[in-house]
Amino acid sequence: MVNFEYKSSYDMSDFRKIIEVLRSPGGCPWDIEQTHESIRRNLLEEAYEVCEAIDQKSSEHLREELGDLLMQIIFHTRIEEEKGNFNLDDVADSACKKLIYRHPHVFGNLNVSGSEEVIQNWDELKKTEKAQTTVAKTMTDVAESLPALWRAEKIQKKAKKVGFDWPDVSGAMDKLNEEVSELIDAQAEKDKAHIEEELGDLLFTAVNIARFSDIDPETALHRSCEKFIKRFESLESEAIKSGKQLKNMTLEEMEVLYDAAKQKC
Repeated sequence: MVNFEYKSSYDMSDFRKIIEVLRSPGGCPWDIEQTHESIRRNLLEEAYEVCEAIDQKSSEHLREELGDLLMQIIFHTRIEEEKGNFNLDDVADSACKKLIYRHPHVFGNLNVSGSEEVIQNWDELKKTEKAQTTVAKTMTDVAESLPALWRAEKIQKKAKKVGFDWPDVSGAMDKLNEEVSELIDAQAEKDKAHIEEELGDLLFTAVNIARFSDIDPETALHRSCEKFIKRFESLESEAIKSGKQLKNMTLEEMEVLYDAAKQKC
């Protein structure tokens, strides 16, 4: 057993110590084997679970999920600390300096009229900080690891800032019809690479429509997923009531039940 002081209440220093113990000789074999790459997905999953807790408006669940996310941050930092690169205090130092630099209206002498000007200043300071001398550079700096719909939205917003945008949603709607037609042509060709390209263009245009409508495309798609699940659940329930199994039903039979489910939800 490792040498560790058990307490009725723990703080951040204890959190760091626990991760250190888990990663040390005599600690946990699984934890010792992990790398940034092996637990990359864990970090993403924990971040999404925090978002789910926020959506549920549950403080208790949020506290739990924030702890799980914080554990990932401490874990990744510990891996770098073992290499002699940086520790958690270095991470905090960098974050603090960034916040101070990007808030000259709080920590400096800059006056702002409101939150809109704060965002404008933030963007300009970020460009200077990251040496983003062109609009294209600001686009390439949008993380590829973001969900594709969010990445598309952020890229489109950067184009909008220099006027590369339709005046209203009708332009995006016309473009959507054009992309649907091109996807149909690609399907007829049975060229997978071309189909992928045209499908991507269609999705990118759909995000444009969401942006003009002030709708989060990720939220919209998640809600459509939930709606489909509820309707399919109703379809399956009705099939079971009639003594049928879905795998033995025809598509036409299932569509009748699905259409009925659409009237309910």
